[in-house]
Amino acid sequence: MKKLIIFCTAFILFNCNGNAQKGNKNTYKVSKTDAEWKTELSEMAYYVLRKAGTERPFSSPLNKNYKKGTYVCAGCNTPLFKSEHKFDSGTGWPSFDREIKGNVAFGTDNNLGYSRNEEHCATCGGHLGHVFNDGPQHTTGKRHCINGAALKFIPEQ
Repeated sequence: MKKLIIFCTAFILFNCNGNAQKGNKNTYKVSKTDAEWKTELSEMAYYVLRKAGTERPFSSPLNKNYKKGTYVCAGCNTPLFKSEHKFDSGTGWPSFDREIKGNVAFGTDNNLGYSRNEEHCATCGGHLGHVFNDGPQHTTGKRHCINGAALKFIPEQ
């Protein structure tokens, strides 16, 4: 009986949804119905931002974008990352060594059976990607691995 209780407890702990998943009870400044998000976002942006999906690696044109500017949330236009903090991680997704403080929120994602640090927009709750500790050691050591579909690029004027 003791083993069954331990197994059930472990099963529950490792199957928790990330913050941007369905059933999220957080309140955000920008809050819309599922139908509103579907009409305002592209199919891929909706899948990533609202369903915590992941785009295919190397599929986003923002992955190889090296222009100066700001990357904003595709759902609510909140500034999330600056181009000066972007680097080519070779993973196939836009990567940054730091976020714009206060505009990105963090949570835990256990969907793959182990914990990952999930990132989402602090304004609308949209899923962005994950942050890892294998980024450039000469800066922050962080790699914010972000879905390009979750972003829009605003060039510097």
